[in-house]
Amino acid sequence: MKIDVKIHALRTDGNRLADASVCLDDSFAIRGVRIVNGSKGPFVSMPSYSAGGQYRDVCFPCTKEFKQEFDHAVLDAYQQQLAQLPQQRQEAPEPGGPMMTM
Repeated sequence: MKIDVKIHALRTDGNRLADASVCLDDSFAIRGVRIVNGSKGPFVSMPSYSAGGQYRDVCFPCTKEFKQEFDHAVLDAYQQQLAQLPQQRQEAPEPGGPMMTM
């Protein structure tokens, strides 16, 4: 299965590390996937809602094997985005720097 992941709202502090959108086989999109910093490192949290004081996942992988594949794809995309962060900071124009005019 083709799993495309887009990382949004990358954070470098706090428990919520990033948000992600995932597209499965160019046919099914999942928004609201979160990467959370847990006691054993980052993990993937599926979109959920609160019912009766408990959180219930809106959607979820049905097999252990696909959950591993899904989580691996999301965490890999997160790590790639983190690796690009220093490069993006170097390429970003400085605030208040010279502006381009025409």
